[in-house]
Amino acid sequence: MLLAIDVGNTQITLGAFLGKALKRTWRLPTNPRATSKELGTQLVQLLKKASPTAFGGPPSPGRGGGGGEVLGVIIASVVPPIDAALAEACTRYLHCAPFMIGPQTQLGIKNLYKNPREVGADRLVNAVAVDALFGGPAIVVDFGTATTFDCVSSLGDYLGGVIAPGLEIAHDALAARAAKLSRVPFEVPRRVLGKTTKESLQSGLFFGYIALVEGVLQRLMKEMRVRPKIIATGGLSRIIGPRLKPAARVMPTLTLEGLRIVWERSNT
Repeated sequence: MLLAIDVGNTQITLGAFLGKALKRTWRLPTNPRATSKELGTQLVQLLKKASPTAFGGPPSPGRGGGGGEVLGVIIASVVPPIDAALAEACTRYLHCAPFMIGPQTQLGIKNLYKNPREVGADRLVNAVAVDALFGGPAIVVDFGTATTFDCVSSLGDYLGGVIAPGLEIAHDALAARAAKLSRVPFEVPRRVLGKTTKESLQSGLFFGYIALVEGVLQRLMKEMRVRPKIIATGGLSRIIGPRLKPAARVMPTLTLEGLRIVWERSNT
């Protein structure tokens, strides 16, 4: 089994692959202060709870198991304070030293950022996945703590992109800074025109965010001078992606697939 780990600012997303098949995913809250023991215990518990049939054999972290044996771990992290503890957790508890994506990692794509070291590992891994699975030109919209737009050329080069505050950040900031506004459940409004404060907030968050994403996409396409494929990923991609114009292909597990592809390229 290959364990792919995407460490985001809010959540850690994990995926278990058998070959090219993603068999299981999990999410954990990101705690930058977590110890290797805490992280290792969480990893072992997750794998032990996994269905034996999902992996073709009994789930058994470390060497000596059946289809649930962890044969490789690959990590993309944008939270440096957790990296050392997570790497140690994989080594000590899964008996598998992880492959950490870093600035010097050969990903098989050309990074055209002015300072290539500035680009988050998750953004580059998304570009790798889109180039391999869909081909360029393409724009990846990743709905995470931040909403990122990453552009890939027809040659598979990473061109750069846009970083905007995520929807949850906007929601939190509004509730924190406006005395008469509080957090509301995130629901898809039936109409734009809100008749209550709750409806107005929900409309502003939802339709305002769609307008932000569509506006940025239109400007990016104008600068790229092409009609790229639009790929939506991240936590809110299933909700917002289908409602975008131009239409977006929704692939919530894009980053995990990119990690698998990087692993395969590095081990062949």
